[in-house]
Amino acid sequence: MSEEYTRMKANEHEQGLIRVVVVDDHQVVREGLRMMLEILGEGFVMVGEAADGASALRIVKEAQPDVVLMDLRMPGMDGLEAITHLRAQWPHIAIVILTTYNEDDLMLRGLRAGACGYLLKDTSSETMFQAIRSAARGETLLQPGIVARLLSHASQEQRPSPRARSSGEGELSERELEVLRRVASGERSKEIAAQLGISLRTVGAHLTSIYTKLGVDSRTSAVAVALERGLLSR
Repeated sequence: MSEEYTRMKANEHEQGLIRVVVVDDHQVVREGLRMMLEILGEGFVMVGEAADGASALRIVKEAQPDVVLMDLRMPGMDGLEAITHLRAQWPHIAIVILTTYNEDDLMLRGLRAGACGYLLKDTSSETMFQAIRSAARGETLLQPGIVARLLSHASQEQRPSPRARSSGEGELSERELEVLRRVASGERSKEIAAQLGISLRTVGAHLTSIYTKLGVDSRTSAVAVALERGLLSR
């Protein structure tokens, strides 16, 4: 990494700019997002782009962005595999899935792999800006309307397994399910604590227990696994 590049990156952080990498195999999508971010948006800088997952890994390693916008369907290494590698190497970098309306199964798998949320490709520029800012702050991006659709999709694809329905090791308690449902609806820890009349520390303890039982390490992964197992449809 050159000294000039290091100075440029430091300057961008000093200015409060959110550094974004866009990964999509369609050039017109990448160019459109660059225009939206750097011309229509405020406080963003696009520091790299890639047309496939393998290129994305190289660019992210060099650019060290705050947020990666990741398409899922790409030639070679697809978005799902790229997300897995990015999360393993740079867990502090937020990954937001770029998806179309009819990619429910892929979206669930992307969330389970570690993406913090998703954006529909035909979303408004203002919605995109808000989502990127939230991702850069470390927040999850779970839109209740889309979660409801994913819940319907998961219910049609797979019913809860006998283990998921029975009590035993790994079974979520009723309070943990309630916390997870509120996470799926987009509520933050403070809102969950207020609604349930418990402390933030207790919310955190419930989330830790949920992660352990589901074998995940994030809110979005927990929601994705719960949807796949039919836990949120009870």
